[in-house]
Amino acid sequence: MKDMTSAARIHVTSWHEMHREATDLAHRVAEYGPWQGMVAVSRGGLVPAAIVARVLDIHLIATVCISSRDGESKGRPDVIKPPPATAGTGAGWLLVDDVADSGATAAEARRMLPDAHYASLYVKPAGQPFVNTFLRQVEQDVWIDFPWDRDPAKI
Repeated sequence: MKDMTSAARIHVTSWHEMHREATDLAHRVAEYGPWQGMVAVSRGGLVPAAIVARVLDIHLIATVCISSRDGESKGRPDVIKPPPATAGTGAGWLLVDDVADSGATAAEARRMLPDAHYASLYVKPAGQPFVNTFLRQVEQDVWIDFPWDRDPAKI
């Protein structure tokens, strides 16, 4: 369960919107390639990364798993799975996430892959210093309700 108590506004997204926005993000980062591979920030970055990889014809896709939530509370980032050693410092690699929110996950991903090109669909002010390319900037108090975070049984 996500903690939306601190969010003053909610932006609800659809699968169609996410597909279109991930495609737009791919076109935006294409000029910075070619890419040796991609690292998706799990879990939120998995869906946009799949679409970006398809558009850019990237076949080598890895993940980095960073957890900064314990149930409903936000805590210190915990690296569950680091990026592959083959990514090195990230030079020539594309790092994809759904949103750079508080900056905690983004800072940890950037620490592990300092030379990667970090691309995110959405960015908030606290996360912006870590991201190279983003599609939309939203205010810090906006909660992004992604379709992959919804329970299909409750829709």
